[in-house]
Amino acid sequence: MTRCVFLMSALLTATLGSLGCGSAKSDTATAPGLPAKGETSQTLRIAVIPKGTTHEFWKSVHYGAEKAAKELGNVEIVWKGPVLENDREGQIQVVQDFIVQKVDGICLAPLDSQALVEYVSQSAEKGIPVVIFDSGLDREDEIVSYVATDNRKGGELAAHRLAEVMGKMGDAVVLRYNQGSESTFQREEGFLEILKREYPGINILESEEYAGTTPQESLAKAQQVLQKHRDTIDGIFAVCEPNATGVLQALAELELSSKVKFVAFDPNVPLVNGLKDQKVDGIVLQDPVQMGYESVQTIVKHIRGEPVEKRISTGEYVATPENMEEPRMRELLDPPQFGEK
Repeated sequence: MTRCVFLMSALLTATLGSLGCGSAKSDTATAPGLPAKGETSQTLRIAVIPKGTTHEFWKSVHYGAEKAAKELGNVEIVWKGPVLENDREGQIQVVQDFIVQKVDGICLAPLDSQALVEYVSQSAEKGIPVVIFDSGLDREDEIVSYVATDNRKGGELAAHRLAEVMGKMGDAVVLRYNQGSESTFQREEGFLEILKREYPGINILESEEYAGTTPQESLAKAQQVLQKHRDTIDGIFAVCEPNATGVLQALAELELSSKVKFVAFDPNVPLVNGLKDQKVDGIVLQDPVQMGYESVQTIVKHIRGEPVEKRISTGEYVATPENMEEPRMRELLDPPQFGEK
């Protein structure tokens, strides 16, 4: 009898011990923030914050970001930004929200080179690394890397192209974009510097007019400037997609398309059609897909302890009516966009 009781007691103890171990194993496997058994790493949540979400350029950046995440594996892209590219406070709020959420990393295209510095610093203090893309910050000491077009070079390419189609003589206008935008500021300054230094036969009629952040605002400003100088203007440079869209429409409405040479920056369907019809004489091109791709690749490599470059250039090109059918130009004139079927 004593032996039987002993055996039953031992069996009960072993069973309870086994249940205890099983419970502990289950808790560990499902604990929040821990990789499941057999996985080499947990899923990284990377916030990608564009300047805006409506223009085609940003949809192509989104495509590149998702492409990188898919290739890397265990990476989730959280895409969010202000609707309009003049909403600094909206973008700041997005950054703050992602800091509170404790995402693993942030890729940010700052609307304002100064206003976002404080919030990038806050992110770094919380241990959330930041890659800046498209447009720079006044301070780069707390960022992982800067991934962008060489915007000054893009502006220089625009100047050379406009000078070429103007015959290196005449009167020209540059329409600026939005105060605080570092990327477009570099384009504007590069453009003006080249014209002043290398093309003395070209006179700058206007260089301080800001066209705004939407095609509608740019249309109104372009109409105003073109009306003012319609008897003398020979060429115009618009420094980004929404500005260029407004200028294209203004030239058509004022019947100046055949008179005024026009160089744009960044493509969309109307501008590419204008290039075909020779109403646009050149489009300076970036590689938005590569920009999104390299930004996500860089932040993830940094998080995983791999070395990364402090500055990464994604290239700049000029499409013209003469070269637009070349394979590389066709690819850049119509880059894939996130959500396309």
